[in-house]
Amino acid sequence: MSDDTQDENKLIAERREKLTALRGQGIAFPNDFRMDSFVGDLQDEYADKDKHNAEAIEGAQRRVKVAGRIVLKRVQGKVSFAQIQDMTGRIQLFIHSGTVGEVYEAFKGWDMGDIVGAEGVLMRTKTGELSVKVDALRLLTKSLRPLPDKHHGMADVEQRYRQRYVDLIVTQEARDTFQKRSRIIGFIRQWLEAEPRRFMEVETPMMHVIPGGATAKPFITHHNALDMDLYLRVAPELYLKRLVVGGFDRVYEINRNFRNEGVSTRHNPEFTMLELYQAYATYNEIMDLTESVIRDTARHVLGTTHLEWDGAQIDVGPTFRRWTMEDAVLEHNPEIQRGELRDRAAMAAHAKRLGVQVKDGYGWGKLLLEIFEKTVEHTLVQPTFITQHPVEVSPLARENDSDKGITDRFELFVNGKELANGFSELNDPEDQAARFQAQVDAKDAGDDEAMHFDADYIRALEVGLPPTGGLGIGIDRLVMLLTGSASIRDVLLFPYMRPEA
Repeated sequence: MSDDTQDENKLIAERREKLTALRGQGIAFPNDFRMDSFVGDLQDEYADKDKHNAEAIEGAQRRVKVAGRIVLKRVQGKVSFAQIQDMTGRIQLFIHSGTVGEVYEAFKGWDMGDIVGAEGVLMRTKTGELSVKVDALRLLTKSLRPLPDKHHGMADVEQRYRQRYVDLIVTQEARDTFQKRSRIIGFIRQWLEAEPRRFMEVETPMMHVIPGGATAKPFITHHNALDMDLYLRVAPELYLKRLVVGGFDRVYEINRNFRNEGVSTRHNPEFTMLELYQAYATYNEIMDLTESVIRDTARHVLGTTHLEWDGAQIDVGPTFRRWTMEDAVLEHNPEIQRGELRDRAAMAAHAKRLGVQVKDGYGWGKLLLEIFEKTVEHTLVQPTFITQHPVEVSPLARENDSDKGITDRFELFVNGKELANGFSELNDPEDQAARFQAQVDAKDAGDDEAMHFDADYIRALEVGLPPTGGLGIGIDRLVMLLTGSASIRDVLLFPYMRPEA
């Protein structure tokens, strides 16, 4: 056992003794204190020191009841100071032994991390700090575990992820990130539902009989009563488009998806997506919408379109570039001739030269995508729509009317990372059935991310899906962009972690 562990165990033991004493007095864990003010609101209200000077505040005799966790404490004879923290910020408590009476001696034994309730009048100290001049003070929750050292915080990144509840107490940046995440999602909802867009939020199943809506390996679970396997959803797409068939022309869902894939700075087995579908729209209108919602969200939440993400300076204010996948590959690979792009043998040779894996089942479209991902994707720093993906890698997208083998599809990249995927939806049931069958053949050939054949979805298309544009935005990656976070774990409250030994 390390010295640090021994010291921590000693501190925990001392705190347990204090809790035992509180239990003996019958005052452990009370639940009858009611706060009436958030401390951050008070700080905002009294931020103007000229308008709210010490004399004016004292004369107003503004009484407040606040509660929070002790994060700083300083005992000086008959006068003590403490800072408490609630979800909105921090405020100082001015505690005088002559005002709070016998509780003053008890307070001197309270610990950092304890949760207290305080009543009193607002004042401003000689140093100008807004404070509560406390006349009633109670210990509401005894903290048994010490907080990390205030000067070093939680230096161990893995510990921050495992013990997010501590991270949020001691790391201001973490609190800021997750408050921004909440505001980002809230604004996106308001933006979509406002006129003239009028999208309707819906909920679709998270357990599917057939996994669909994306090429991804699903998680499998089991329903005991029905004695059947079910799949955690990889995407809500096919259910949302069923709703468009049903007459809800503009629907969206901010949903949790599950994909049985690797864990990285960009990937978590469960993640949040915005998916939406708009009838009578093409992928061009959906690109316009994608660009607008990202730009407007940045302006509303951050007050700027200039962002820094993972060392790159990014501006979501100007019009996003639109670039076809074929043109992008040609520009970054001058050895490839345009006439070779749809020649399977030629693309296979170029892929092998570039160190890209080539499987027997890969057509020219899959090879084009693989070469794009190898040579182009990481170079796309400023927001860029890559358009016109091959049919082979776009089983749910509409084929272009004038360029067979290519779909009306886009992906949005920022700083080499995919943020969004959208397309004009395939609404031809016979074409979709053939695409599903091609996916089944690919799965039989060993592609464990290929889709299943969804007969009910084909039946829905046979009822009639209007011309529709669809979009998926990775909310976690969007939050990474808007908060400048390098890892997806920094924007997930409880990221996936291997169990502790």
